[in-house]
Amino acid sequence: MAEASDRMGETTTGSVRGTPGVRVRAPARLHFGFLDLNGGLGRRFGSLGLALDAPAVQLVARPARRAAASGPEAERVRSYLLAAASHLDVPDAAAITVEETIPAHAGFGSGTQLALSVAAALARLNGQPFSPDDFADVLDRGNRSGVGLAAFTQGGLIVDGGRDESGAPPPVIARLPYPEAWRVVLILDEAAIGVHGSRETEAFRDLPVFDAGQAAEICRIVLMQVLPAAATAEPQGFGAGITAIQKRIGDHFAPHQGGRFASPAVAEVLAAIAAEGIPGYGQSSWGPTGFALMPSQAEAEALVARLERPGRLRFVIAKGRNAGASVLDIA
Repeated sequence: MAEASDRMGETTTGSVRGTPGVRVRAPARLHFGFLDLNGGLGRRFGSLGLALDAPAVQLVARPARRAAASGPEAERVRSYLLAAASHLDVPDAAAITVEETIPAHAGFGSGTQLALSVAAALARLNGQPFSPDDFADVLDRGNRSGVGLAAFTQGGLIVDGGRDESGAPPPVIARLPYPEAWRVVLILDEAAIGVHGSRETEAFRDLPVFDAGQAAEICRIVLMQVLPAAATAEPQGFGAGITAIQKRIGDHFAPHQGGRFASPAVAEVLAAIAAEGIPGYGQSSWGPTGFALMPSQAEAEALVARLERPGRLRFVIAKGRNAGASVLDIA
């Protein structure tokens, strides 16, 4: 199928103009929380997150007479295609078929992954280099978190250093491989959507100043608990650190999402997970997706078997993805 391939984390000039087609697959990401919403040191936000092997964006792009898109979110994809063509200074003559999508406004960073996938595909079709950081500015992506950009280019467990006054995308200051045996149980509420768009902008505008002492404690937890636990594959300390961050961030955002967690149905499941003594759990970004961190596939499957019941929630077992998006030439 594939005559040539690359990972977006590598430097590449793309394939020659006229390739028959390109398939891009890009990972979803979990956003575990912000490091410093106070911003008193000159950088604000800072994020901790993880690339996942599922859900994912997958699309195929082929040369065409004019810009076209089909499949889920076709209108959005076409708008990204036109923006990418303008940014890359190449023709917009491509047809894009979306084969898989990441649920929108669910805490997975779907818009960033879809936009970058379209741009990477168009660049490859035209034999052009592609910089995700530059394109993020074009589409107003990575405004607060650099985790989505880094998930696309590198994958793994990611820490970014927040934004300064320059407006440049947040720099990645730490990146570790996620232990291969570990699993993430995703709890999806498909009847709810997370805060986004103008509501998100208003929330960040209206929230009170985050306590500097709390921000300092979060940074300490990340540096001295979460990252060392990931580096040594110690799930108890990793999970406990993530939950401690979640509690602090969730309570800060509670006025704009109806509580520590956005979905009451997800919150009920997370309470049951906590009652079992599972150390790592929480909500990704604005939700409504919840997660539980499990040390193995078997333990993840057992947890889902205990939690699953008829209703609005869906459970998915995912792995961390320690590579960025794949870009493959296809016949």
